[in-house]
Order: sequence, then C-alpha cells, then structure tokens
Amino acid sequence: MQTALAIANLIDRLNHRIGRGAAWLTLAMVLIGSYNAIVRYVGRHFQLDLSSNAYLELQWYFFSAVFLLGAAYTLRHHEHVRIDILFSRFSQRTQAIINLTGHIIFLLPFCILILWLSWAPVSNSWAIREMSPDPGGLPRYPIKALIPLAFLLLLLQGLSDTIKQIAFLRGQLAPEEEDLRKGEL
Repeated sequence: MQTALAIANLIDRLNHRIGRGAAWLTLAMVLIGSYNAIVRYVGRHFQLDLSSNAYLELQWYFFSAVFLLGAAYTLRHHEHVRIDILFSRFSQRTQAIINLTGHIIFLLPFCILILWLSWAPVSNSWAIREMSPDPGGLPRYPIKALIPLAFLLLLLQGLSDTIKQIAFLRGQLAPEEEDLRKGEL
C-alpha cells in the first residue's frame, strides 16, 4: 500500500501543478478580453479594424483550458460541488465510504467513457488539422486535445483519491494525514 500511496502522492503533485499553471490562463484570458474590448472601442473611434476573431477564440480557448485542466485540481483539493447538508455530519469513515463508492461507481467509469468517446473526434480533428470556420479563427485541434487530457488527469486524480480512501479505511492513513493531503503541497 505504501507504493500505491506514493503513486497517489505523485498524481496529487502533478494535478496541483497543472491546476496552478492553468490558473494563470485566467489572467491571460482577462487581459486578452480587455485588449479586445479596448481596441474595438478605439478602432470604432478612429475607423480602424484592430480586433480579430482570433482574440475572441483565444479567450474562449483559455476559458476551456482553465475549466478542463482545473477539474482534476479541484477534485484533488476537495473543492468540487458537493451537497454538504448531510455529508459534513457523517463520520470521517462514512465520508470515506461515500467518496470511495462515488469514485468507483460514477467518477472512474465516467472518465473512462469520455476518454473512449472523445478519442475518435479528437483524432479526426488532428488528422485534418481542423480550423475554426470563422474568418481569422484559430486551429481547433489543439483545444480539442485537452478533452481527453483533462479526463485522463481527472481519472488519475480519482484513482489517487480511491487509493487514499482505501488506505484510510484500512487504517493505513490517519485522518490527520488525509486532512494534510487536502492542503497545499
């Protein structure tokens, strides 16, 4: 079980770093959106076309990347949406059983399904080097590649959490260790 916990720790670190990196895309998204809004206004005033569909699409791509790459980070830090009315009242052991059951029945199979279903469309997009249909638009295939990548990271984080829940239920991971794993690395 120590090897499994070491692997879980590596997955946690990977998703933490990717999530922190993806968070910077939020700043880029705001800067690009601000720039685009300003040049549209200035362009109208001086009758110049300073804006481009590429800026709008880049902003959308960054939003998609933040959302997709942030999912595993969010799960890693237990910040995902949860109906906490009852859950917080349960013992740590009951919470671990609920989390473990949810991961095994819902999260892991869903991630595998999305990986399987997204592979062909993403492969096709790369094969034809799919482009935006909008004038001045960006290539679509790189952003589509984030779909299977994001669900692979989410699957790995689900496996990491599953390993930790099993270790906790077996008494091989103390509750305070589990709490420490929720914090920053």
